[in-house]
Parts: sequence; C-alpha cells; structure tokens
Amino acid sequence: MSTFFSTAKRSFKDVGVEGEQIPTTEFLEASESVVSLFDLLGSTAFAAVQKDMTGNIKKIRDRQTSHPKESDTLQNLCTNELAEGKHTATEGLLWLHRGLEFTEKALRKNADEPTEELTTSFTNAYGETLKKHHNMFVKGVFGLAMKACPYRVDFYKKLGENEAEVNTQMGEWLTALELINGILGKYLAGVSWK
Repeated sequence: MSTFFSTAKRSFKDVGVEGEQIPTTEFLEASESVVSLFDLLGSTAFAAVQKDMTGNIKKIRDRQTSHPKESDTLQNLCTNELAEGKHTATEGLLWLHRGLEFTEKALRKNADEPTEELTTSFTNAYGETLKKHHNMFVKGVFGLAMKACPYRVDFYKKLGENEAEVNTQMGEWLTALELINGILGKYLAGVSWK
C-alpha cells in the first residue's frame, strides 16, 4: 500500500547527506514534497506557507541553474553566492529552513502525542519556530491557518490507509528531516550577509 511518503518525488531519507554536506538537487526535490504535504491539510489558509516555501525553493534552484558547478551542495551554493556579494539564494535557504523546521516540529509533536490534534501541534511548533520572525500581519495569517488544521484522524487517512505504515514512514522521514535541519541550522547560524 502506498502512502504520501512512499509516493513523494523524494523523501528526506533519500537525500544523500555526506558528512555535513547536503546535495542541492535532492534537497530541493524533498522540499517540494513538503509543499504538497500542505495540500493534505486541506485548507487554503496554508496557501501562504506553500507560496513562501515554493518561492524560496525557486530562489535556490535559480542560483543552482545559473551556477551549476558551484552549487552541488547547499553549502557550496551559499558560499559561492556570498563570495560574489549576493545573498538571494542564501536568504531563500534560510527561510526555507525555517519553514521546514516548523513543519518538522509540528509533525514530530503530533507523531509523539497520539491524542493531540494538529491544531495544537502546529500552533505550538509555530510558537517555537517561525513566530519570532513574523510581523503582526503574518502572525495573524498563521493563526488562522493553525485553526484551520483538519482533525488528526482525517489528516492521517490522507497520508495513507495503513496506519502502521504511515507511522513508520513518517518517523523515518522526520528523523531524516531533523538531521538535515540540524545541519542547516548550524551552517546558517555561521553565515553572514548583512
């Protein structure tokens, strides 16, 4: 039986991280799958999240396309861009990382608390991740999105029919995403473009 995680273009567990280096193409393909995950939440309130993530993926991909030899890994892409005095893709990666961290924390909270509704998990994850970076307007948009989360049971059914398989695959996906987010968080904390 298939699940969202088995049918995604690429899973984060299939991103070939070597040491601290994250391959750009694989990472972007896995990130695109996260954008489609928000479709399963079934609310137009998440359109802003999807648009933001898609825009940041595009910034990174545009840099990769224009400088392919210097963009094999995310770190090389950013280092080379910053050396030119530019930061469009690097800033895109920062915001994409923040969005992925929000998603990872929300789903991890929900997976670890089998009785917790998505609204609670996503609201708590937002408070820990993105909220501090948002102005009042954006906080309001996110507040609406959190309230529009579907019931847990409905969301998990959309992820796949076999609950045990969904839980196993989501666990693997989250563990891989946590590893990648940890590497990105450390790397981006040391990057300066201002």
